[in-house]
Amino acid sequence: MNLLLAMFAAFLWGTTYAVTQYSLPGWPPLLLGALRALPAGLLLLAMRPRVPHGREWRSLALIGTINIAVFFGLIFVMALTLPSAISGVGMVSVPVMAMLYHYVMHRVRPSGVQMISGAALVALAWLLFDPGTLALNPVGMAAMLGAILCIVVGSGLTKSVGGRIHWWTVLSWQLVIGGALLSVAAGVDGVMRPEVYQAVFSDFSVRNGLGLAWVILLNTALAYGLYVWLLQRMTVVEFTFGSIANPIAGIVSGLVLVNESYTPGQYALMAGMILMSLCPQLWNLYRQKRRTL
Repeated sequence: MNLLLAMFAAFLWGTTYAVTQYSLPGWPPLLLGALRALPAGLLLLAMRPRVPHGREWRSLALIGTINIAVFFGLIFVMALTLPSAISGVGMVSVPVMAMLYHYVMHRVRPSGVQMISGAALVALAWLLFDPGTLALNPVGMAAMLGAILCIVVGSGLTKSVGGRIHWWTVLSWQLVIGGALLSVAAGVDGVMRPEVYQAVFSDFSVRNGLGLAWVILLNTALAYGLYVWLLQRMTVVEFTFGSIANPIAGIVSGLVLVNESYTPGQYALMAGMILMSLCPQLWNLYRQKRRTL
């Protein structure tokens, strides 16, 4: 059940790219990040008010900066510069980075199946993202790498902090703090580029409003609630393998909303990456079933 919930959260996150391109094109990434984080955080805080105290503020400020301020900014750079399917499939590489990070930092050795699937993911990604067959924005690719690192590092910090601070406090206050930081950054950006922000608000439409509602309520309030809650019940690597649903959502929503299409070979590479990311979980389920027989 935990894995299914992780996949549901990842599916919602996977729609971010196409929903942004469809309903919020041309919006500044910092503004999008602020509008996604701060309203959701305030809504969750109003539902269950909790005030941190003492050293909790420092921990929450750290994860709010990494998980929300930096990560949301990078996600919207990806959403505005990369195809939604590629963004979703690229995020499947999270388990590889998670395994490397936890081995280097904590000497947690991945299982043989995880290492094999990770190596296969790297090989397939190398083929899919080959500049000779697929032209991708280098800024978007750099943002993707940064976003993956934020997930890996931020997930570990969130799991650690969740052992000391109530998960709802972690959930709501990281969004409020990260959203506040993004709001300040967006304000500075707005002073430097006022014409961009004026165009956004002067042409505000129903489609913009629906897109913001999707991103704030489903992608953030609901999906992040599941994310923080599940990290207290799963390992970081187990959770990241639930990101199988992220690329599926990216491919489907990109096809439906923005008419993205790829060659059969590229779809095959995407399917291979999705399958490899799922292998460790399938193997664990098989072993558990055998032990119960």
